[in-house]
Amino acid sequence: MRARSALFDVYGDHLRSRGDQAPVSALIRLLEPVGIAAPAVRTAISRMSAQGWLEPTRVDAAPGYRATRRAIERLSEAASRIYRSVPEPWDGRWRLVFVDLPRERGARARLREELHYLGYAEHAPAVWPCPYERTEVDEVVTRAGGTARHALAVELTPDPVGAWDLRRLATSYAAWPDLADSLVRHEPDDPSDDDESAFAARFRLVHEWRKFLFDDPGLPADLLPRDWPGQAAADLFTSEAARLKPASDRFVARCLGV
Repeated sequence: MRARSALFDVYGDHLRSRGDQAPVSALIRLLEPVGIAAPAVRTAISRMSAQGWLEPTRVDAAPGYRATRRAIERLSEAASRIYRSVPEPWDGRWRLVFVDLPRERGARARLREELHYLGYAEHAPAVWPCPYERTEVDEVVTRAGGTARHALAVELTPDPVGAWDLRRLATSYAAWPDLADSLVRHEPDDPSDDDESAFAARFRLVHEWRKFLFDDPGLPADLLPRDWPGQAAADLFTSEAARLKPASDRFVARCLGV
């Protein structure tokens, strides 16, 4: 688990309801149970600040960092996808973005990753469809140094669904029960007996589940195979995350001194 990714999890899953900020000492304490050392946390904070995700502040007179507006918007959108119990409604139209990628190779790779995260896939060269409106896509493309034009389509040939590797995604969802069990199996039946262990287990669970955001665009149910395993995997994640949440919240509150 990388420190930068873990910090996104901390801000997205634990600090959104706590002012989107924390002292540096608390961030270090929160990441100890998942095996991330203080120097790695400080380095990740510095990099995220330079990238515009965090900004320095004082929290109870101690040095700390709060999420920027850009980060809050991204984390709120991610949370709505992570904990969504039913698919988004779809009006039957595809949102197309025609993207002129930036020239710099690294910027192109980062932009492609961002577009995948938002739920787009490359249907044809420079043509990226998504079933839903993603208002932040223009900002994402512009910040990377590219340009974007938009269109709506009801029918496309070939079928845009083929732009996503649904077979591989289905395999990952089918494997989720075993993976989830391995992440939480050492938890006691009553996680309140060990708040820190419950926090670590839930943290690992959410961290692994969040990876689906980069592969799963959340296609409408009528575009998915009839035996799609994604909903069962989501139900399992939701129930396990809810089971561990009370003890996890107590540990977070203790680290934040509230």
